[in-house]
Amino acid sequence: MPLVFHAIENNPHMHHNMQIDVTGMVMNSNSNTLPSECKQISQEHNFTVYANVEYATAYPGNTFGYSQYEYTVEPCSRITVTFTNEDQIRHQWMVHGLPHYLYPGGMFHLEAAGGHSQTGSFIVPGLDKTYLVHCDMAQHMEKGMKGQLKVGLGDGDLWAIPGLSADLIKDNYSEQRYLWVVLAAFILIALACIYINKYHINRISAERGI
Repeated sequence: MPLVFHAIENNPHMHHNMQIDVTGMVMNSNSNTLPSECKQISQEHNFTVYANVEYATAYPGNTFGYSQYEYTVEPCSRITVTFTNEDQIRHQWMVHGLPHYLYPGGMFHLEAAGGHSQTGSFIVPGLDKTYLVHCDMAQHMEKGMKGQLKVGLGDGDLWAIPGLSADLIKDNYSEQRYLWVVLAAFILIALACIYINKYHINRISAERGI
């Protein structure tokens, strides 16, 4: 039987509509209450997002990854996210910057233990804005788990979204890889030259009977 968290008086998370057990957590799920700009739900969106180290391999320097890094929806959309963690450590899928009057702390939060899934819904406001999506576990965002949710036209791209935008500070992983390739090629050429030179010396010596 799952261990269900019950908020207690003076607990800082007691107003976050938190549901938690050994498989993970859903915080601030909201399927029905509309933001103040919205008269009705404009669209329904369902996203299934996976967390797996395999999704980081395409981005040098990253350790963790999502199966999807950008989400585009209409203003006043209801979004249902199923977050499946295929790794062996906990990961999160969080949206920051939502209105505080509707989402305490301004966030919607899914957290899944390794090998588990969590599902929750939230309704975005009726304004064009780009929201941060990330994992808030220590160093997971910095190591690749960062995305963006564009509502309407958005208000620009966030930096360091894998496959979408450049880092705030440019990394040099690609340059380092290139230098290692050049160095390896140089060593192979040098060894080949040494081998060829030695072969010719031995051949000349054999012909002269030395």
